[in-house]
Amino acid sequence: MTFMASIAESFDEGGPWMWPILAIGVVVILIAVERTYVLFFKTTSKREAFLSQMRSLIMSRNLDKAVQFASHDPSPLGKIVKAGLLKINHEDEVVQSAMDEAALKEIPYLERRTGFLPMLSNAATLMGLLGTIIGLIHSFSAVSHADAATKATLLSQGISEAMNCTAFGLIVAIPALLLYAVLQSRTQRCIDDINTASVNVVNLVIVNRDKLGLTVKKGG
Repeated sequence: MTFMASIAESFDEGGPWMWPILAIGVVVILIAVERTYVLFFKTTSKREAFLSQMRSLIMSRNLDKAVQFASHDPSPLGKIVKAGLLKINHEDEVVQSAMDEAALKEIPYLERRTGFLPMLSNAATLMGLLGTIIGLIHSFSAVSHADAATKATLLSQGISEAMNCTAFGLIVAIPALLLYAVLQSRTQRCIDDINTASVNVVNLVIVNRDKLGLTVKKGG
């Protein structure tokens, strides 16, 4: 018997509660794939390269090009830095407020849906436990009304249903928790990188306002 055939047989023996567990597993996979793409590819910015280019443009007094460069960066870092640079000739509080506003729009995009993974992990575990209990109930209920010749068969079928539900529930739950840990760690790292790099860029401009010929406007 092949591995896939063995999995299919175990799934069939697990009873009707295997389907909700499978549905949870599919949702976990979809979230993991989407979040992995967003956090590891789509929103990734090479922070050092970005900072180096921004520093070069700013110190050569090319603020317009710096804004354009930030606009072309698809990561949240570029959008937050752009928001700060567009207000760079205003007071520091206005610059910070613009960056905070941009961050409020971008940071939730990084955190979106990851929090569902531990909930789905718990749901898969509980579904497996519920299937186990129901399988045992069916098993002992059937045995109590069966003749001696079929008791052993009915008991083994009920226990098989119960154990398969437990196993499949854990097979879904454990990877979901591990994926949550990895994605949450990546999310926090992205947020830290964004905060550090955006503050570095804007502080560089603020410190060198006189050299750049910027006049601070009072008010918003």
